[in-house]
Order: sequence, then structure tokens, then C-alpha cells
Amino acid sequence: MHTGAASDLPQAFKHRFGREPELFRAPGRVNLIGEHTDYNDGFVLPAALDLATFVAIAPRADSVIRVHSLNLEAAFEFDLNTPQRPAHDWSDYIRGVAVELMNSGYRLRGADVSVFSTLAMGSGLSASAALEVAFGYALLSVSGETIDRLKLAQICQRAENQFVGMRCGIMDQFISCHGVEGAALLLDCRSLDARPIPIDPAIRIVVCNTMVHHELASSEFNQRRRDCEDAVARLAAKLTGVSALRDVSLLQLDEHRASLPELIHKRARHVVSENARVLDAVAALEARDFAAVGALMNASHESLRDDYNVSCPELDLMVELSRRAPGVYGARMTGGGFGGCAVSLVAAEAAEGFAAIVGPAYEEATGLSPMIFSCYPGAGAGPAHL
Repeated sequence: MHTGAASDLPQAFKHRFGREPELFRAPGRVNLIGEHTDYNDGFVLPAALDLATFVAIAPRADSVIRVHSLNLEAAFEFDLNTPQRPAHDWSDYIRGVAVELMNSGYRLRGADVSVFSTLAMGSGLSASAALEVAFGYALLSVSGETIDRLKLAQICQRAENQFVGMRCGIMDQFISCHGVEGAALLLDCRSLDARPIPIDPAIRIVVCNTMVHHELASSEFNQRRRDCEDAVARLAAKLTGVSALRDVSLLQLDEHRASLPELIHKRARHVVSENARVLDAVAALEARDFAAVGALMNASHESLRDDYNVSCPELDLMVELSRRAPGVYGARMTGGGFGGCAVSLVAAEAAEGFAAIVGPAYEEATGLSPMIFSCYPGAGAGPAHL
């Protein structure tokens, strides 16, 4: 397992492939609020991180893609002209993007590729989307193809849905492509309209990695999506104009509660209430009412824990410890769930002392040493300068 830095990537590429590469990066993300709403045509509020996946790449004269991961010290290769099947490992994120780019009509060249990421897989910071976007952007670039960021995000989402088999929404790939420095993005996952929401200098976004990743995440994620589709089918029979949970109000959900099994009602209640929380949080951020934003983040976590059932004891503990720390407005799990990270909104003057309070308390309770960092929203995918 490689523990070096992104700056090692160009030299590692030259050592392995014997030539100079071009360098690209795509960021991971933290989602401030709006969890499991993207695949329900709803609203989300993610921010791109300065943590990213980096790709060193040089074109080849043939149709072979050779890939080496510095993090994993693992390699694989495939031919673009040969039909691809999932290998059910990290290589699927790369194979799937190549397959979907070709399915979308892009003419791709073979390439030698080295990859390094400062994002931990399974941490809830969207390492998979960062890998997809970084590779897709780099391959299009060396193939001489024009890069449409929205189209790239949609292709990478399709690769994860259809090739990898994870039925995620568009949020992770979109923010990795479209991140704005110093701002979160309010994204409407139906229209794909987005607008930057500047992060006030008086606050900090602090991310706490629980260092746990429960293996049931993928299967449970896909089950939640089926639960939501079940709710939509039942509600569409009672209400006109309902094609996603985005189209349902809390009042309508309450009125038709008898039409839904209890579990399906809970799933729908999370999504419908979470959409409202996102819009309320944006209004509160713009009004500099950070206490209101924190209260909405707290309510989001409770809903994810109790109605959507995607939290876990370690996440609940991290959120509880974070909320007790001085200067914290609110905290919640972020990402798909079952481990990964919590995100806190912290007063700027308190952010520096946060890790010294929360980290030891979490380690004492779990025996795990968490990774805690304050993040500044960064830019989306593009050339890298290491």
C-alpha cells in the first residue's frame, strides 16, 4: 500500500512507462445537506474538496489502456476494442467510464495511466466519482475530444449505475466536474441547474472520518432506491403529476400515509423532508443564520438514522461528540451511510481546537483513530499542477 504524496505521481509514471505524462485531477466532495435526495430528483448542497484523485496519462498508438494505482500498488490493462465485463473491483470504475464514453460516440485512444488519490475509498467523500471523472477527463483530453463537463458527469454516473451496479444519483459526479472554489453548490438534480452558495469566512466545514466502512453499503443503497420507487408508484396512483418523491409535499405524504407500508412511508418521509431542509439551509446560509443551518443538519442526521436507517453506531457517536464540541452549530453523517464521514458546521474561531476534543473522545470509545480535517471548497476537474 503506497503512502506517499500526489507529487510522487509524475516520477512514478515515468519510472513505469518511460515517458512524460500529462496530469489531471478531480475532487471528492462533502455534502453539507441533502442525502439520498439526488436519485429522487431532489436538491443537494455539496462542496468539492481539495482532496482529489490525480491521473498521470500519456496516449498510446494502439487501443490498449494500461492502468497502475499507486495507492493499491496494483495494475490491470484492457483493450478498448474488446467487450468489457465487470471485474467487481476498483478497475470497474475505469473500465465502465471507457465503455460509456465509447457508447456515447467518443473516439478514444489507448493510454498509459497512473492513478493516485488522497481520498480514502469508502469514506463517504466520493472517491469513486473522483476516480471516474479524473480518468474520463484525462482520457478525453489525450484523445483530442472536447470535454463537456455536464455530459462527462452524466457518463460517469451511467458507468457507476450500469457497469459497477451502484444506482447512485448525479450529485457526486456533478460536483466533481463543476466544483466552485469557496462555495457549495445548490444543485437541482432534476433540471441540473446549479448555483454557488458562498461559504462565509465566519464558519468552517469540518469532516470527521470514522474509519469504518460496513460492507452492506452497496446492497442497502440499491434497496433504498427500490423503496423510494415503491413509494412513488403508490403515491402516483393517488396524486397527479408525481414521477419522483421530489413532487410530493409533507402534507400530501401525511394525507396518503395509509397507502404506504410503514417502512416505505419512513423512507419517503426522509426524502421529502430532506428536500425541504436543503432549501431552508440555503436560505439560512445566505442570511448568515448559522444556528438555523446547524439545526437543519442535526434534523437531517436524525432522519437518516431513524427513517432511512443508513447510519451506524460509529457515525452516531461521531455526530454526538461533534455536537458537544465548542462552537459547533450542527453535525450529520455525510455520504451514502453505513460508515464513512460526519460533517460539522463550526465557528471559524473554534475550528482549530475541534479535532483535539473530538478525536481523543472517539478513539477512547472505539479504539479507532479518526481522520479530522477542516476543508475549503475547491474547484472541479481539470489539469493538475503538482
